[in-house]
Amino acid sequence: MSETTVFPGSGTLHINGALGRWLAEGRAVVEATVIAASGAAPVPVGGRMIIASDEEFLGSVSGGCVEADVIAAALDILSDGQPRDLTFGIADEVAWRSGLPCGSTIRVHAQVIDAASATLVIGAQTGLSLDRQPRVTALNLSTGARRLYTSPDGAPPEVTGAFATGQSGLVSTADGETFVHVLTPPPRIVIIGATHVAQLLQHMAGAIGYDVIVIDPRSAFTSATRFDPATAITGWPERELAAFASDPYTAIVTLTHVGHIDDEALAIALRSRCRYVGALGSRRTHAKRIERLKDAGFTDAEIARIHAPVGLDLGGRAPGEIAVSILAQVVAAFNGRLSS
Repeated sequence: MSETTVFPGSGTLHINGALGRWLAEGRAVVEATVIAASGAAPVPVGGRMIIASDEEFLGSVSGGCVEADVIAAALDILSDGQPRDLTFGIADEVAWRSGLPCGSTIRVHAQVIDAASATLVIGAQTGLSLDRQPRVTALNLSTGARRLYTSPDGAPPEVTGAFATGQSGLVSTADGETFVHVLTPPPRIVIIGATHVAQLLQHMAGAIGYDVIVIDPRSAFTSATRFDPATAITGWPERELAAFASDPYTAIVTLTHVGHIDDEALAIALRSRCRYVGALGSRRTHAKRIERLKDAGFTDAEIARIHAPVGLDLGGRAPGEIAVSILAQVVAAFNGRLSS
């Protein structure tokens, strides 16, 4: 999977959860997906929204610009059962009326999503969270048939290519135009240190769709009054972190400000494939940390992976402001906008 893979936007699990509930309630649902985009499109290819029969909807295909028109088309689809391809561009009257004068063009495919397709999509997302391995779906725009691929083994060339590049897009096949959609695991932040900053960072990261795990050997810090027991682990990083540090969809942030605990976590993080490593502490604290890591055998190149002081320099010192700066830097790292 390409190291420049764009990660899914927030709300993917929320959308799929609602999709399952709505279908279980017997409601008809239209799924609208961005299948092509150019220019400064506000939602990347693969962005989704679902629309229920009573005009209830979740998700986005344009950040709010053309959703009203997509909902109107969805109601027509629910009436006649025919899928629609919708194109919005800067020159279109509809786009101007809807508020898309951003220099972009988007193509949205909308169709009724049946129980079988919904089960496939929801199952794929569940699998992503469990094994942290990417998946690819292929949607035939003419027939509405959708297939799921959990690995490139035995897949057609267009799917193996998507696994290799991490890029979603339209391809022409013998069976017709197909949208190949790369699904990646939800970005994850593993926080070492169940501190006040960690509480706020966990809340903020969860709100934008990130998975968050907190690890701290101090049971008083990880108590149920401070953290959700499902996401807080009481234990030493040396024992607990290895299970979370191996994939490029993970960021590791040390916040204990206790040298031996943070160093233990950094020793694992620096030799893993995780996407981002950040450590709380002043420049003076980090200088001492560097000396300890060098004494432990780490090279200058390995140590250079650490972002310290952690977070973007926003000028804030309050715990909430520090949490915002950390999350902003992690988001930049996940989207290829952060230099090493």
